[in-house]
Amino acid sequence: MTTLPIEASLPALREALANRTSAVLVAPPGAGKTTRIPLALLDAPWLAGRRIVMLEPRRLAARAAARHMAATLGEAVGETVGFRVRLETRVGPRTRVEVVTEGVLTRMLQTDPALEGVGLVIFDEFHERSLAADLGLALCQQSQELLREDLRILVMSATVDAAPIAALLGDGPVIASEGRLYPVETRYLERRAEGPIEALVARMVREALTKEEGDILVFLPGAREIGRVAARLAEMGLEGESTRLCPLHGSLPLDAQDRAIAPSPAGVRKVVLATSIAETSLTVEGVRLVIDSGLMRVPRFSPRTAMTRLETIPVSRASADQRRGRAGRLGPGICYRLWTQPEDLRLAPQGNPEILEADLAPLALELAAWGVSDPGELRWLDGPPGAAFAQARALLRQLGAIEAGGAPGATGAMGAITPQGRRMAEAGLHPRLARMILEAIPLGLGDLACELAAILSERDFLRAQGMAPDADLRLRLEAMASPDCGGGAYGFAVDQAARRRILAEAKALKKVFGQKDVQGKRSPASRGADIDACGRLLSFAYPDRIGQRRPDGRFLLRNGRGASFGGHQSLGASPYLVAADLDDQGTESRILLAAPVSLEELERHFQGEIETEERVIWERAGQAVRAQQRKRLGALVLREGRLTDAAPEVIRAALLSGIREEGLAILPWTKAAEQLRQRIRFMARWEPGWPDLSDGALLARLDDWLGPSVDGMKSREDLQQIDLAGILEWMLPWEKRRELDDGAPTHIVVPSGRRAPIDYGEPDAPVLAVRLQEMFGLHDTPRLCHGRVPLTIHLLSPAQRPVQITRDLASFWREGYFAVRKDLKGRYPKHYWPEDPTAAIPTSRVRPER
Repeated sequence: MTTLPIEASLPALREALANRTSAVLVAPPGAGKTTRIPLALLDAPWLAGRRIVMLEPRRLAARAAARHMAATLGEAVGETVGFRVRLETRVGPRTRVEVVTEGVLTRMLQTDPALEGVGLVIFDEFHERSLAADLGLALCQQSQELLREDLRILVMSATVDAAPIAALLGDGPVIASEGRLYPVETRYLERRAEGPIEALVARMVREALTKEEGDILVFLPGAREIGRVAARLAEMGLEGESTRLCPLHGSLPLDAQDRAIAPSPAGVRKVVLATSIAETSLTVEGVRLVIDSGLMRVPRFSPRTAMTRLETIPVSRASADQRRGRAGRLGPGICYRLWTQPEDLRLAPQGNPEILEADLAPLALELAAWGVSDPGELRWLDGPPGAAFAQARALLRQLGAIEAGGAPGATGAMGAITPQGRRMAEAGLHPRLARMILEAIPLGLGDLACELAAILSERDFLRAQGMAPDADLRLRLEAMASPDCGGGAYGFAVDQAARRRILAEAKALKKVFGQKDVQGKRSPASRGADIDACGRLLSFAYPDRIGQRRPDGRFLLRNGRGASFGGHQSLGASPYLVAADLDDQGTESRILLAAPVSLEELERHFQGEIETEERVIWERAGQAVRAQQRKRLGALVLREGRLTDAAPEVIRAALLSGIREEGLAILPWTKAAEQLRQRIRFMARWEPGWPDLSDGALLARLDDWLGPSVDGMKSREDLQQIDLAGILEWMLPWEKRRELDDGAPTHIVVPSGRRAPIDYGEPDAPVLAVRLQEMFGLHDTPRLCHGRVPLTIHLLSPAQRPVQITRDLASFWREGYFAVRKDLKGRYPKHYWPEDPTAAIPTSRVRPER
């Protein structure tokens, strides 16, 4: 057995685990921790013949680690060393080391919380901070604390800051290994990269193949970029007998992944085009050169939209160093970084833990199945964010996985898991897809639901020239049964490799859920009828994304958000659809995958969630109260009709609401009513004890003073029957009515003997408009409100035009009259213009009668 750098740390690790139940091991890439530690601890006395379970964050790494350890022992996988990954298990009765990944450890804990028969749980590559690792560690610690004091926990990592982990584990000991890394020369770009990253990567691969020796490992953000770079390299003539291009990403078949990490045949150079899957754990044989694009693709979940989108971001400093280290695992190497040194200084130190940015619905379901009502009951390195966890909890309630209730708040207690929720948790799928399959089985559509779940778990396998393929998911189901169904008729091509992966996934799901695999055995008519149920099945998984077409062609989703197609789509005219995939860009998302669903299907399957709403509102367009009955599913109005038996008090409230909306001008303000209101407002301005009849005060007390008078009324037309003057008078006590006539009379008798009306439109200055000649003989200004307020007198010419405005009549007679008299006498010579107005005879005629 080759001596590995980790060997020097084994005595300290054995001693730490002999004396403590938790420890942290920090070792750089290439030290051998993944494949050496489990075998080195098999004979530990405290293990007492029990198993070791090691959690790997990736399936490829789990299988590779198990194969390497088995080969070290000269055995086949499944004997002493085996692995369990989703939908694949290679263990036997003699297996002592199980390498597991994804949610497998969680499933083991849910089935057996005490982990009977397990002596040690190892969390490898913990620096990646996957959601499964954080959850597994939290559950293992609680199991250790409550059920298994002798259970050992070992956290291993290459770059993680050990102090917080050690503190989380109760100040467990930290063992460090120096490792062995050959020198790596790092080369940067001289200037910032511009244009497509694929073109730059292809040029650097050609340069490295020409100038340097050894195999090349290229890091790219995703499978799409890997395919583009491979196509460019093939066009350059760089793939042939002496050079082999090997894609490496998680969605590839196992044999393709194995070819990528296997040693190259003699005389053949290998170019491995990989995602971040190759950063840790895996040793890609023969690699001496690394070309790092500096990019990675990460999922980002939005609690606001309840959707996850993939973002391409710069790598962190830790990831860049991990990638660089791949060039120095087997000998001196070179790392080409496709960014400049100034850009290198701006890299973030670490990536964000997945728990801070992921969809937490699977985590919330696992906690409910574990019996934890509040995530605060467990110990976390980083706890679940409140908003994302609250959204996950709400989704689980909508899916029927947990009971309604629980304390309000972002991270408060959630309801207990339901029998349906427990079955969903056992499925090991996202809760949405698990619920879809479980609901489909009683309908005889379980087989189709498994296929649909497999399609939604994989990137889209339809390709269109120059545009996005049609969003209708039914086309994908047809292509599953008949790969040539697209062609020119539909304008898309089928990615056969992706289709094969989906078929394999669907077959495994059918086995898990006990469904017969009848793919291709049904008649076309039967298959077509099932495919037409696609929208109904999607509505079980995505009840919040049921969409209703708006008049403008866009869609309103049940959760209240808007969505639309980016261009012409076959589903654009569907009255209802279910959106399985949206791009979550801007205020209105673009629909990427969907299927139609009928109103009748929604009413049948969501009967218990449809709310009947009696809606009595003021309709501005018709200026009347409208009583409607609506059937709603969230934000969607499924049906509405006239409500004939609305309660009178509800109609009255809607009418009064309409008056508030329209304003008091909607009421029949006759001249008498308006004058009465102005007189009362005048008295309220100058004396206490009078009601406030301003617009704001009347609208605020509308129910009190107007409500009793509108019973039986529904429209603006009906309101015209109201006697507002009588209502306002009724608002005054009887003593105030008498006082009103004294303090604010409607008219005043002027010296000519005529009763002239008073205008109270301005409460601070009531106006008396009267011809100047009618005021002859009156020495002082008349006053209101018991002598407090002088009238503002508008003295008019014979043509009824103001010639003077005054509140001091005596002063006008003394100082202003003579100038006015001269002007008026010139314009109206036949009229009476005496020299002494205070002694003159008042008249409403041209001249006074003798």
